[in-house]
Amino acid sequence: MTVRNSLSPKRSRLSAALFAAILTPVTASTFAQQIEESQKTSTATTLDKVVVTGSLIPQTTKETFTPVTVISAEDIQARGFSSVSDVLQQSSFATGGIQGSQSSASFTQGAETVSMFGLNPGYTKYLINGRPMADYPALYNGSDTFNNISGIPVDLVERIEILPGGQSSLYGSDAIAGVVNVILKTRVDNTTISIRGGTYTDGGGDSGRVTLATGFSAADDRLNGVFGVQYESSEPIWAYQRDITKQYYRNGTSAPLASRDWLVYSPFTSYAFLDPNNCANVTDAFGGTEGLQTRPNFGDENYCGSFFTPGYRTLKNGKDSLQVYSHATFDLNDNHQLYADVLYNDEEVKYHVGSNYTWWGTGVEWGYYYDPDLDDFLNLQRAFAPEEMGAGGFENSMNKDKTESWHVTLGAKGRIGASKWDYDIGLTSTRYELDEQGFARFAGPINDYFQNKVLGPELGLDPYYGAYPVFQPDYAAFYTMMSPEDFRSFTGYTSSKSKTTNDMLRGQLTNSELFSLPGGSAGLAVALEAGQEEWSYKPDARLLNGEVWGTTSVDGGGERDRYAAIAELRLPVFDPLTISLSGRYDRFEPDGAETVDKTTYSLGIEYRPVESFLLRGKYGTAFKAPTLADQFQAESGYYNLVTDYYNCQLLGFDPTEVDQCPAAFSNRQFFGTTEGSRDLEPLNADVWNVGFVWAPLPALSFTADYFRWDIRDEVGSQDPDGLALREMYCRTGANGYDINAPVCVDALSKITRDSLNRITEIYTPKVNEAQEILEAVNVSANYVWDTGVYGQLMFRGSYTNNLKHEFVAFEGDEPIDLLRNPGWSSDPKSKANASVTWRKDNWSTTLYANRIGHTPNYRARVLETYDDPTGRAGKLKPFTTYNFSVSYSPLDALDLSLSVSNLLNDMPPEDRTYPGTSGAPYNSSQYSAYGRAVYVEARYMFGAK
Repeated sequence: MTVRNSLSPKRSRLSAALFAAILTPVTASTFAQQIEESQKTSTATTLDKVVVTGSLIPQTTKETFTPVTVISAEDIQARGFSSVSDVLQQSSFATGGIQGSQSSASFTQGAETVSMFGLNPGYTKYLINGRPMADYPALYNGSDTFNNISGIPVDLVERIEILPGGQSSLYGSDAIAGVVNVILKTRVDNTTISIRGGTYTDGGGDSGRVTLATGFSAADDRLNGVFGVQYESSEPIWAYQRDITKQYYRNGTSAPLASRDWLVYSPFTSYAFLDPNNCANVTDAFGGTEGLQTRPNFGDENYCGSFFTPGYRTLKNGKDSLQVYSHATFDLNDNHQLYADVLYNDEEVKYHVGSNYTWWGTGVEWGYYYDPDLDDFLNLQRAFAPEEMGAGGFENSMNKDKTESWHVTLGAKGRIGASKWDYDIGLTSTRYELDEQGFARFAGPINDYFQNKVLGPELGLDPYYGAYPVFQPDYAAFYTMMSPEDFRSFTGYTSSKSKTTNDMLRGQLTNSELFSLPGGSAGLAVALEAGQEEWSYKPDARLLNGEVWGTTSVDGGGERDRYAAIAELRLPVFDPLTISLSGRYDRFEPDGAETVDKTTYSLGIEYRPVESFLLRGKYGTAFKAPTLADQFQAESGYYNLVTDYYNCQLLGFDPTEVDQCPAAFSNRQFFGTTEGSRDLEPLNADVWNVGFVWAPLPALSFTADYFRWDIRDEVGSQDPDGLALREMYCRTGANGYDINAPVCVDALSKITRDSLNRITEIYTPKVNEAQEILEAVNVSANYVWDTGVYGQLMFRGSYTNNLKHEFVAFEGDEPIDLLRNPGWSSDPKSKANASVTWRKDNWSTTLYANRIGHTPNYRARVLETYDDPTGRAGKLKPFTTYNFSVSYSPLDALDLSLSVSNLLNDMPPEDRTYPGTSGAPYNSSQYSAYGRAVYVEARYMFGAK
């Protein structure tokens, strides 16, 4: 038999109805069924105790002092979600913008994550079946540790529980913004196979998914379990498949400006057009869109370019993934059970960073060269066209991220003799291995190729500075296309391998009937943890020694032992009042760095003045230990492009006019460096929440909760473009910046300029400096209406509003209001979702809406203010998308469904403050240009009656 937790005392019919009503927003079908069952009986109802995310002690209600949102498997299918990341990113808690597949050339373009309440993605703790997930080996923004949630098989999910707010007193480090517990299936009654196919109506993104799940039983029903496998394949979406991203913006503040695909430019005379054939030899490039272009007031003004090069990048990754999952239990006897969970993920993600990052120029190797025939210093710059890459075009230069991960738990649980003490001892081992196969231009071969074909032999050093090489290039040869064989002669792939491991032994003792109090039985749980963590990032050696042109990499690695002791005490002081106390001690012992230890605690209160109303509150502390990457990341470099706002400002171009600024400044390549520190301290936070749950009717419930975070000693590094923008404001004194303020001293110290006052390097090490204060409120509602012969209607909604979000970058700075300073944050203040489901007989249909509140427009973001004399800096209107699904069961064993995501095919809100130089005139961290997707699915259950 299966080992079960002890039963609770009997409760009234009203209590059972409340239990059903306040399970917000648990699946509508289960919700309605519980209500019906509670209304059918007038006798007392006995409820099993359950373990809820946010507590270690089994209890009879899922609404406690910590609010938990439950999203079931039925919810996922009905709302048209296609993945776990889709579920979480559309949660009302996910107000923060994130980098992802639309963020070309980001460090983790192949990964998927979430930002709860606008906090760092690494501030959310992710669990699978209650055990921590492995960290993703690559670093978000090249700096931060986080979890990639793309490798969880959505068809094998039983439910997802989202616990907002700081939870370190139970879950330790990382549980700052909240905890997400993905619970996979532990029971399958019938062998089930499902086949799902989908496509986007605007093109691209075709996908197919096959899932098989079965249950098994043996040894006289003592051995029970589940086995499942999911395989999915999807094609990428290319930017040229969407009108908003296929070319440079046509409705902006300036006329579209074609890409500078074949360009000669000078720091003194700007553009120099030196093609005797007026671009005639390159007109076949980029689908025949290349031609002679003009940029007024830029030197000779002419160059060879195209308006359609923005289309040559992926918006959505292509992916092939396989997940295998198994859960098993074996009953040794009535009191003791062995259990095992295994989740394996194999995934390959393909993406392209775009034509803007697939190019060559003389600036990287030589800075400038001197042409004695022109008596000028010059640079050559040229993009690579798909026609030069052979059949398939840019598909021949895709990046590929290959991952393998394991999540294995083995353990035993049961009851100690005739006592009331339950035990649970488990060993969890996680592994995450990543092989990033990056497309590369090899420095020696590519420079040799262009020196042989275009530049010619080096003729000494320039007569003015004695520092720059002298060339007499064949400019006609420069303005020509190359063969695929030539392109392959200097390109290939690098392989950077990284991994994380986390082994944890955990033992817990629980007594939910420790002693009696007027309100019921007190409960106690105590647990000990011991484990070891490892992170290593080993880039391809050629990325570090300069053999790869224009590209470098992160480097580093470390390991540590960790220990923790946890205790939770639940006290039903009297019938309406329950108090919960929890505390945790964590200790991290890294090899080669200082030991970090931290104690956290929390106090929770539940007060029920009447059976249908719950007042709740919690105060506690939270923390995040420096990650292994924070401590052991070696000095790591990268190349990127940044706007030199200061030089543009000196030339009369403010941040909204950088499209008119010379290319030497508006598109400046720099070398960036970052590194970890072994002296970092943990992040500390005070967290609290207060709210209520009200169920005035068995079929109707409301929740409202207020959250507050006071976060100190944040570890972080800064955005290079943001640093360059602030450096300009500091140097010029604009926007009230004081050059002697700490934020200005820091910005100026991080940016290196050469003798010509151009940005060459930006340094962003990790420090314990930043502080945040965040206040937010979440409200939700749930209602079931039984219309009799017309079926059943179920309404649900959730709304989150960030009331306050202040940030201090360095001690001594004035707080920055992230809700009102658009230069620092482009997140919406609010986010909401709502759904209505109709069920009758074998039919079910759901309409789901997801609403993103106001976000700042482009002009407000670059000005860092809404106070704009022109009146154009402002906010975009709220943006709502709709999903629709319908399912039908012609047989008990067969379910057919159709779902449509983004039903109205809405594109991101148009922002006409973008300049014509933009190829993606929308905030890709908040909005998606994917458009409408249509999916059909068939699910068959063998043996169903």
